[in-house]
Amino acid sequence: MQRRQLIACTVLLAGTFGAALAASSAALSQSGYPNRPIRILVGFAPGGPSDIISRVVGAKMGEIMGAQFIVENKTGAGGAIATQDVARSAPDGYTLLNTPVATVANEFMSKTIKYEYGKDIIAVCPQAETANILVVSPSLGVKTVAELVKLAKEQPGVLQYATAGRGSATHLTSELFNMVAGIKTVAVHYRGGGDTVKDLLSGGVKMMFSSIAPVQDFVRDGRLIGLATTGPKRDPAFPDLPTIAESGYPGFDVRLWIGMTAPAATPKDIIHKLADANTNALQSPEIKKALEAQGFAPMNGSAEDFDTFYRAERAKWGKVITESGLDKD
Repeated sequence: MQRRQLIACTVLLAGTFGAALAASSAALSQSGYPNRPIRILVGFAPGGPSDIISRVVGAKMGEIMGAQFIVENKTGAGGAIATQDVARSAPDGYTLLNTPVATVANEFMSKTIKYEYGKDIIAVCPQAETANILVVSPSLGVKTVAELVKLAKEQPGVLQYATAGRGSATHLTSELFNMVAGIKTVAVHYRGGGDTVKDLLSGGVKMMFSSIAPVQDFVRDGRLIGLATTGPKRDPAFPDLPTIAESGYPGFDVRLWIGMTAPAATPKDIIHKLADANTNALQSPEIKKALEAQGFAPMNGSAEDFDTFYRAERAKWGKVITESGLDKD
């Protein structure tokens, strides 16, 4: 009997010691983070803003953390394939996701790839933002938002707007504007932004909510007419242009933004290490210059700030997608 008790006690102690050792090893692993390269998955092709911003900010974060950040482009389904891969990855801080507005939209629009913010991915940090600009062809004959809305109401379902693809920020912004202005304009989808500008300049398509960088020179030389920008305040690139909010639609606030997310169970201390490194990286003059070259400004904030922002964006765009029927297309 005593022998059995001794064996049972030995097994119990061994199990307890094993669990303690495992917990200690996990804590040690986290405290030594990072000790191998960190991957950033980008759901879009090399050379675009998402790719470039991940590379330049990631490189600076690597300098700060004493780690190597490796960007992997995993394209397909408007970025949803990369999101799914990150959601399924080990929550250890070694696989991160470049997260633009499209990540929010895909959660509601993708028919085959499913994930949920808060359950599958969580916020790490915001990185960059820029406003859109509402531009029209001079042939349309309007010079203010009010004139455009009046024309659209006189010709419902006739005016066409360009997008950089279904579910893109340019698409969603236009649908939100349709809703708040009470108009109906029709989407013409392109594969990316380059061809949209060509057709705007030729008059083949009459209007677009574009990111500022690709069209700013054409607005300045008069080949396109800028009506308003979409941020919460006037954009430094066009300080004389009103915002959409100033043009009769209070509360209208649309920004193109890019941040980083991680698998949902990633430990908080790792999230905070990454977020702190990002904050320090964004304060670097070289990073500010690199973002400016892409038409973006630093988007500062903690992991908690980005979580609050992301949830607000999710609520906004989820409503636009469902009420406009984009989730059923």
